[in-house]
Amino acid sequence: MPESTSPPISPAMRLLNLVIALVNTNVSMTKQQIRTSVAGYGDAPSPDAFERMFERDKDTLRDLGIPVLTVDAGGHSDDVGYRIDQDAYALGAVDLTPAEFGVLSLAAQFWQDKTLRTDISRALTKLRAAGAGEVANDAVAGLAPRVRAVGDAYGPLLDAIGARRAVSFTYRAASTGEVLARQVEPWRIAARRGGWYVLGYDRERRAPRAFRLSRIEGRVRAVGRPGAFDVPAEIDVESLLGARGRHGGVARLAIVPERAGALRARAVSDDGGPGDSGSGEGGSGSPAGRDVVAVPFVDVHGAADEIAGYADAVVVLGPPELRDAVVRRLRAAARLDAPDDEVTETTEATGTEDDRG
Repeated sequence: MPESTSPPISPAMRLLNLVIALVNTNVSMTKQQIRTSVAGYGDAPSPDAFERMFERDKDTLRDLGIPVLTVDAGGHSDDVGYRIDQDAYALGAVDLTPAEFGVLSLAAQFWQDKTLRTDISRALTKLRAAGAGEVANDAVAGLAPRVRAVGDAYGPLLDAIGARRAVSFTYRAASTGEVLARQVEPWRIAARRGGWYVLGYDRERRAPRAFRLSRIEGRVRAVGRPGAFDVPAEIDVESLLGARGRHGGVARLAIVPERAGALRARAVSDDGGPGDSGSGEGGSGSPAGRDVVAVPFVDVHGAADEIAGYADAVVVLGPPELRDAVVRRLRAAARLDAPDDEVTETTEATGTEDDRG
């Protein structure tokens, strides 16, 4: 066998290659076929070394629950082959309840990173085809977090928080666009309104501040010694991130029958007491065939996030600022294939995200 000039393959990769080969073989593979065609076994310096390597890998796969079968052709020992029992190895039929499918959808929506979005979308599409429908999405529509990828600043900031070490970075202010150097004692990282923030003590301003990670430009550098500051026992996250848009009201919603049960459960009558969903057109400007409900809310951003999660099952009739906020979110969802920078800049321009840096 010719000597290989490529770097040796790791044991884990060799095991994966063996699984792929044994799953895809038509009948079985002999040891000689495995040695010559499965990447990783060519690294064995001798037949005895290959024999030990293969037997160890075969036992490892069986210990992991992968059914490696021995196929005896009834002739010479060299004709003995191996394959994986696909009936025992394959995943059984997936039968999810609406609540279980809703939890999977919730987990899938957490990250909007393009590297994962395609695979996640395909997986959920297959599960929906297996029987889960729109009602399953309603179970968690208002809970779905909308957080973009954290970016390069997250890791260094997390390390600095653990070491209680100050950091310096260049930051672009949202209000003026001015780029300034900041030196901060980081306390914690929080996610709000679709973005990540680092909360800490701004040494130049001598006051607690919040900085949006997507506006940090360049590298985050640790400065000074570890243990240079103490993290406060109580951090008022909501105060640092601001309460922009947090004024209450009552939303008038036109809802498809038997949808959005969580919104219906909070419905009130015109006098502010508990109310029913009603039915029919529900007044001027209300879509026909929908139930019109009045649902109180305390935060435009939070209410818009929840309502947008129901997509076209819920139409906001009023107030206008809530309707506009929902429309912005739905338009942003329709632009999921646009570049991340374009989506971010559009969102910032509409004023749906705040910055206290």
